[in-house]
Amino acid sequence: MPHKLQFKVIHASGQDDIYRASELNHHSPLTKGWQSARFCLYPQDMVIQLETRSRLRKIQILSHQFLIPTKIEFFVGDVPDGAPLLLESARYARLGYVSLSDNEKTGYKARELKSVHVDAVGHFLKLNIHKNHVNKHNLYNQVGIIAINVIGDELRRPYDITDPDLLLDDPRIERDPALEGLFNKPDYISPLDDLAFDMYQDPEIAQIIRRLERKKQEAVLQERYDYAKRLKQAITELQKVGEKLGKMEVEKRQAVENEDYDKARLKKVQMDEYRLQVYKDLNLNDLLELTGSRHPQHIDLEPVRHYSPPTPPPRLEELPPPTIRTPPHYEEYPLPRSDSVLEVVSTKTIPSYYPFDDMPLPNQKSKSVIEPITVPAEETSKSPRPPETNRSKNNSPRTPHDSRRLPPPKLKSIKEDEEKALTLEEELPPEPENNQEAEPMSEVDLREASTAIDIFGLSLVSKAYSKTWSYREDALTAVHHQMQQMPTGNKEEAKSMLRAAIFLVKRGIDDKVYAVFRAALHLYRMLLTEFVPKHKLGKPDITSAVEKTLPNLFHKAGDTAVRNRDDAKSFIQEMASFPEVKATQTLAHECVKPFKLTLGPRHAQSRCEIVESLYQNFGLKGGLTIDNIMKFNVEGLNHNAGEVRDVIERLIKTMYKNHGAPIKDYLPPDDEKTRKNTLWRQLFEYFDQVDGKPPRTDAKKQKAEEEQKKQAEIDALQKQLQALRDMNAGKALRSDRSNGPIDASVLSKNDPSKKAAPQKKKPEAAKVKPKGNKPTTKDDDDVSMFTVDNICIFCGERNESFTEEGLDIHYWKNCPMLKRCTNCKQVVEIATYTDHVLTECEAKSNFSKCPRCSEAIPKPEYDQHVADKACNPHKTGQNHCPLCHENISSGEDGWKEHLMGRTGCKQNPRRLLALNKPAGGAAGNKTTAARGRGGKAGSVRGRK
Repeated sequence: MPHKLQFKVIHASGQDDIYRASELNHHSPLTKGWQSARFCLYPQDMVIQLETRSRLRKIQILSHQFLIPTKIEFFVGDVPDGAPLLLESARYARLGYVSLSDNEKTGYKARELKSVHVDAVGHFLKLNIHKNHVNKHNLYNQVGIIAINVIGDELRRPYDITDPDLLLDDPRIERDPALEGLFNKPDYISPLDDLAFDMYQDPEIAQIIRRLERKKQEAVLQERYDYAKRLKQAITELQKVGEKLGKMEVEKRQAVENEDYDKARLKKVQMDEYRLQVYKDLNLNDLLELTGSRHPQHIDLEPVRHYSPPTPPPRLEELPPPTIRTPPHYEEYPLPRSDSVLEVVSTKTIPSYYPFDDMPLPNQKSKSVIEPITVPAEETSKSPRPPETNRSKNNSPRTPHDSRRLPPPKLKSIKEDEEKALTLEEELPPEPENNQEAEPMSEVDLREASTAIDIFGLSLVSKAYSKTWSYREDALTAVHHQMQQMPTGNKEEAKSMLRAAIFLVKRGIDDKVYAVFRAALHLYRMLLTEFVPKHKLGKPDITSAVEKTLPNLFHKAGDTAVRNRDDAKSFIQEMASFPEVKATQTLAHECVKPFKLTLGPRHAQSRCEIVESLYQNFGLKGGLTIDNIMKFNVEGLNHNAGEVRDVIERLIKTMYKNHGAPIKDYLPPDDEKTRKNTLWRQLFEYFDQVDGKPPRTDAKKQKAEEEQKKQAEIDALQKQLQALRDMNAGKALRSDRSNGPIDASVLSKNDPSKKAAPQKKKPEAAKVKPKGNKPTTKDDDDVSMFTVDNICIFCGERNESFTEEGLDIHYWKNCPMLKRCTNCKQVVEIATYTDHVLTECEAKSNFSKCPRCSEAIPKPEYDQHVADKACNPHKTGQNHCPLCHENISSGEDGWKEHLMGRTGCKQNPRRLLALNKPAGGAAGNKTTAARGRGGKAGSVRGRK
C-alpha cells in the first residue's frame, strides 16, 4: 500500500546559505525549506534519493509564498542492473511538469500545495525548477520550496506471478466476508502520510495520533467497535490540538530569534500546560491501554493483500491465477510527450504560517493534573509513518486518476520485510530475549542439515536455520570458535567438521542480512587459512570446499546491494591469494568457465570483473592461461548487455598489450567484413595502435594520394609520347626507329599501352622477288605482306596488328623473350635481366652478385644464400637463366630455344602463350624472321 517514503537531497545546483537543500529532508513546523542562490541561473536542478528502489505513486510540493517558480518538471531516475547506486549512473525518464500560481491574489501570504499522481519506478527523483514569478517581494529573483513529499511502495524484489508469497486469500475473510473492505485497498493513501500533516502538526502529537490510528485498526479487527469509535474521536481532537501546538512552536521560535526571551518562556509554559490538559481530558493513558490491553487476543496487523474472492469464497486451490501486470523497468517506462502535464490531484492554498488563530481549545472537564504521556524513543527518532500492518486495503474513493488499473504489490510477512530491509538499511530487527530458544526445525530442514546436526548438534544448527537474524549470526560465530578450538590428530574428524562447516557457510553467504553474510565470510576465511593448514587436509578437501561455495559467492557478487557485491568480489580475490587455494588452481578454472548468455546482466558483469581482477593481480598464473581466458572472453562478447561487453573488451585490450599476436588467434579474421562490426573495428584499431601501425583510414588516404600521383605521371608521359609520335609520323618514324630506339625513359612504367619496345635495332624489311611473270600473291610468299613494323625483333613473331601501339602491347604483355623488372617495372630482355638488376635498376643498391651462380641476390638474404651453397653454379661458356636458375646453351639461339621452345623454361609464363597462338599470328616462319633481322640481333642491354 502506498505510504510516505524516506529520502534525502543528494544534489542541488544552488542554495542560499541559510535555506539549504538539507532542510527538505525533514518535515516539521520549524522547517525553513530550500531557497536558490541569489540571481541564479535557471532552471535549477535538484535530485533526491529514496532509501530503496520504489514505485512512486504521489508527489507533493509545498511552494514558498513569494519565491515561486513558474514551472517544475519531474524526472524519475534509476540505475542499470549491476551499476553502482551513484548519481552519475542514473538514467532519467521525464514524467511531466506542473505550473504554479503567481500567488498575487492572496497577497503573497499563502503557500500552494501541489499534489500529483504518478506511476514510475526508480531510486531518484529529479526536479527541474524553472524561473521565478516576478513580484515586489522577490528582490533577488530566487525560487523556494518549503517541503517535498513522496508517496509510494518500496520494491524489495521484482514482481513475479509465481511468487508463493503472493497469497490470493486470507482465512479471516473466509471466516467473515464482511471484513473484505479492510484488506482490499491497494491504492489507499493514509491522510497521516499527507505533507500537510507533518508540516503543521506538533511532532509529539503526530506520534500519538499514529499510535492511536494503529490501535483503532487493531480494535476493528477485534470487533471492539465502541473502543474504535472513541479512538476516532480522539484522533480528530488531537489533530486540531497538534496544529495549535505547531503554531505556538513557531511563535516561540520567532521570539527566540527576536531575543524576546520572556515571550518565549511564556509560550513554552502555555504549550506544556495545554499539552498536559489535553492528555488528561482525552484520558490518553486509557486510550493507549498503557496499563494493559483489555483484549489480549493476538492480532496480526499485517493484512494480506489480495483480490476480492467471490461469494461464497472458494478454497485457495480452486481460485484461478490472477492477472498481474508487472510494473515496467524504468528503461521501458513510456516517456510522456515533451509538453505533458502531470495530473494534479489537488491544489491547496495554505496560509504562510497557520490558519487557526481562533481555534477553540477542547472542553476542559477537570482541573486536576495527570502525568504526561511519554512517547517511546523508537517512535520519536524519525518522522514515522503508519505501518503497513495498520492500513486498510479497500479501494479509496474514486477519482479520475484512480480509475486506472494498477498491479498489486508483492506480499511479504512482517519478519520477511524486516530481514530483507537489512540489505538496504542500517537498522536491524529487534533481537530476541536471552532466554528464548530458536524455533524448531521442519522435517525438510532436519533432513537437509542432518550431517551438520551430527557434528555441531541440533541446538546450534537450529539457530542457523532460525528466522531471527541474530541467532543465525550467533550460530556461525559458535562454529567459528568451535573449529578454532578443535585439537589436531584426527584427520577424518577434521574432514567431517570441514564439510559440515562449509554447509553452514553456504547458507550464510546466501543470507539476506548483511551481518550474517559477513559472519559467514569470516568463518570461511578461517577455514581456508587456519583450519586446513592446521589439520593438514589435502587438495581434494580444499577443492570440494571451493567448488561448493563459489556458485554462492558468484550469485552474491551480482546482488542488488552494493556492499554485498563488493564484499563478495573482494573475498573471491582474497581467496585466490590463499596458498592452499592457489595450489589447487580450482578457483581460477571455475571463474573462467563460460557462463550462459541468459545470465542476468548484473551477475554476468560481476563474473567478468572478477576474471579481470584475477588477471590484473596474478597474470597467467594459478590456472589462468591465454586459452581459457580468451575462450571466456569470446563467449562474454556475445552477451546482449553492453556493460558486460565493455568489461570483456577492456580485458582483451589489456591482454593484447601484454601478449600481442596470440590473442588474435581467438578472434575473427581482421578483414573489411569483420571491421564493419563496431566492436571488432574498435578492437582491431586498438591492436593496430599497440603494434605501431597507422590506422586503416590513414593507409587508405595514403594509397589514394599515391594513385593520384601515379596517374599524374602517366598523363605527363602520355603527352610526351604523343608529341614524339606527332614529330615522327609516317616513314620518318620508321627511319628514326631504324637509326636508333625510342628513349625508354619517356615511357610509363605502369601502363602497358604506353610502353615502348626495348632498345634493339630494326633491320630493313626483307624483299622477295616473284618468279617469272606470275604476279605475286599472298600464297606465294606471305612475307611480302609484312613490313619491318609488323615484326617483333626479339621473338620474330609477325602480325598485322603490330603497329606502333600493337608492338608496345606485345612487348609489355606477350613477348616470351622479355619480362618486367619486379623492382623498377621496366621491360628488359630475360637474357640481360641479371645485369640490369645489378647495374641499371633503381633498386640496384639492394642486390649483390652471387659468385657461385652469378645471379642477383637481395642483400638481406645474401649471406645465408652464399653460406648454404645450395644454388646451381654458373658454368663457363653457357648461359644461366635467371628464371629457372638452369645453365643453357650459349648464344642467342640457346636463349630462344630455352625461352620459346616446347621443352624450354618452365618458369617463363609467356612461353606457353606464344606456343598456343594460332598459326597466322605466331612467329611460325623463323627463316623470314631471321632473314628480316639480318644476322645477329642486338639487345636492349647487351648479352653476355
